Amino acid sequence: MVRSLWTAASGMVGQQGNIDTISNNLANVNTSGYKRQRAEFEDLIYQTVKIAGTPATEDTVVPVPTQMGHGVKLAATQRQFTQGALQNTENFSDLAIAGDGFFRVMLYDGTFAYTRDGSFKVDANGQLVTSQGYKVVPEVVLPEGFIPETLAISRDGRITVKIPGLDEPVDVGQMELYRFANPAGLSAIGENLFKLSNASGGPIAGRPGFDGMGQTIHRFLEMSNVSVVREMVNMIVAQRAYEFNSKAIQTSDNMLGTATNLKR
Repeated sequence: MVRSLWTAASGMVGQQGNIDTISNNLANVNTSGYKRQRAEFEDLIYQTVKIAGTPATEDTVVPVPTQMGHGVKLAATQRQFTQGALQNTENFSDLAIAGDGFFRVMLYDGTFAYTRDGSFKVDANGQLVTSQGYKVVPEVVLPEGFIPETLAISRDGRITVKIPGLDEPVDVGQMELYRFANPAGLSAIGENLFKLSNASGGPIAGRPGFDGMGQTIHRFLEMSNVSVVREMVNMIVAQRAYEFNSKAIQTSDNMLGTATNLKR
């Protein structure tokens, strides 16, 4: 009965982790480029009381084992990189990815990070940067005096803009996208950014719309792929599972109380 207390307690701890994951998904329902996470569980070690296949009689063996489980633990939080809905913003520096791939940015320490959030800005030097000021790589520098409303980014990542005195648009850069063999293995560092890990594999660079890369959609943003209805249903299921484990603890406690009160 004491074991059942700890087994049910592990279930409550696991469901708390599930609720934490669901809460983070709901908190980021309006975060551009956010990808939902799913809590995954695994059972703990088993105590084997009787081994299957051991002799039962002279002619038979034990057909099934007797094993007592010790509960559950949170095994992983799987990030799901399904496509989020595209929202038209009419902002000249916004860019969405329709399909596979990430934008690459340079952090202040010179290392690279990757993001699906294309809510870019233009800094004082005319460079395309993130909301935190990280430079987009390859660097995109817009010419001095350019007309913001004329900035155009094609679906294959070609960037053009008009400047006063010229009738034809000027090429100013080419966007590149990066994909990974295992994007779920990327390490989230906040600020809508991911960094490489041994599990993700190295970045594979490519031009938007070619070699399996997604297309770049100008003046759009990719929204979160979180479904509020699904997360609310998952929350109800997690809440009920938490209550079931709590009830198991109460039942075990009552049974221990009954055993304690046998002698009066």
